[in-house]
Amino acid sequence: MADTAQFPKTAAIFGASGGIGAAICAALTERGVGTIYAGSRGGAASAGDSVRSFAFDLTDEASIAAAADMMSATPPDLVIVTSGVLTLSNGTGPERTYRKLDATAMQEMLLLNAIGPAIIAKHMLPLFPRDRRAVFAALSARVGSIGDNRMGGWHSYRASKAALNMMLKNFAIELGRTHKHAVVAGLHPGTVDTALSQPFQGNVPDGKLFTPQHSAESLLAVLDGLGPQHSGGVFDWAGKRVPE
Repeated sequence: MADTAQFPKTAAIFGASGGIGAAICAALTERGVGTIYAGSRGGAASAGDSVRSFAFDLTDEASIAAAADMMSATPPDLVIVTSGVLTLSNGTGPERTYRKLDATAMQEMLLLNAIGPAIIAKHMLPLFPRDRRAVFAALSARVGSIGDNRMGGWHSYRASKAALNMMLKNFAIELGRTHKHAVVAGLHPGTVDTALSQPFQGNVPDGKLFTPQHSAESLLAVLDGLGPQHSGGVFDWAGKRVPE
């Protein structure tokens, strides 16, 4: 298990207004983390004296750069990106056949699920300490695994998460050259009872629909157990590595 003594000292959550993001902020507060930067599109504050809210937009790099600059005086050693979409704002959901592919919808899915988190990494990774543990994590999905794909469908969502996984692998390799204690990882939370999964909960097996609180605690426990040797991988809520 990784050395998690006094870790994290400071954390940043991008997507703190969502179900999982808000639960992670609450769990970190319970752990006594001194400063928790909680980012959302509206910049609404979360509960807790240690929480500092900020606004950002996945489609606006300037807002992400401004958030990183705001944190630079007291930079986080844990960054988690919990934002992402499965159904677009206009109601467009996962395509079940290639006949339903739409270039505009594909572009938006890739922008929100892969490009946005990558730009967050661009601005946040340079803030990481080089002499001690630091973790960058982003919510991914098992359906982003090429090796585990048996069903097909959900084309744009699968592609966006596969792209995210590749970016995380790239970041892990590059960061590992200068930050020997750093970890970059994708996290598959399973099916969590949030607005994102609401339309797709009907076929979830008994006991496999998790509360945001259970998911947050499980994902933080997984991160606790990751060391530099795990960097670049994607792990599910139980700590099992997701095939590439």
